[in-house]
Amino acid sequence: MNLDFSQIAPSLPYILKGLQVTLQIVAVSAIFGFTLGTLLALCKIARIKALGWFADAYTSVFRGTPLVLQLMIIYYGLPQLTGYDITAFLAAVLAFGLNSGAYMSEVIRAGIQAVDKGQTEAAMALGIPYRKMMLNIILPQALKNILPALMNEFITLTKESAVVTVIGAADLMRRAYIVGGETYSYFEPLLFVGAIYYLLIMLLTLLGKAIERRMKKGD
Repeated sequence: MNLDFSQIAPSLPYILKGLQVTLQIVAVSAIFGFTLGTLLALCKIARIKALGWFADAYTSVFRGTPLVLQLMIIYYGLPQLTGYDITAFLAAVLAFGLNSGAYMSEVIRAGIQAVDKGQTEAAMALGIPYRKMMLNIILPQALKNILPALMNEFITLTKESAVVTVIGAADLMRRAYIVGGETYSYFEPLLFVGAIYYLLIMLLTLLGKAIERRMKKGD
């Protein structure tokens, strides 16, 4: 094996700068996706059938098409329709957030429906408004049940963020590819970036387990 990591050593700081871009995309997309997923989940269990149909159709479209296609439509297609250019960062956040929201909506919906119906009936009997009931009673209990699934979705989002390299975002993958082109050696920078992603996933996994243990102690 003809591996020589010394040739990419000067470029390591350049590659590591892409970590900030990756983390920013993942963090903003996760918040956007969770918020959207919660709204879609509430639409799916709402008594207004039109809201349920809309949420189901939305989920079907975003779960039924490739993420990279959604990303490229937003980045290349929207400017054609609107006449305004969109940055790679914004395109990535929109694509990942909209896609993640579709998946999270199913997880959150299942979590809400898993909460004992007696909780809802008791809240309604006490005259608690629907909004307060969901925010203060149902959703907190649902989140405890679906935390592992949400962390898994967050981990998946972190790995899938590497797709932004196709639209030129200067993330970890893109910078590793550039360094590989400059040194005519792709294996070393890609292996280095792979190790960074692995460490990120391990940290997220440990964080998720720590949060889960803390929530169980609070019961």
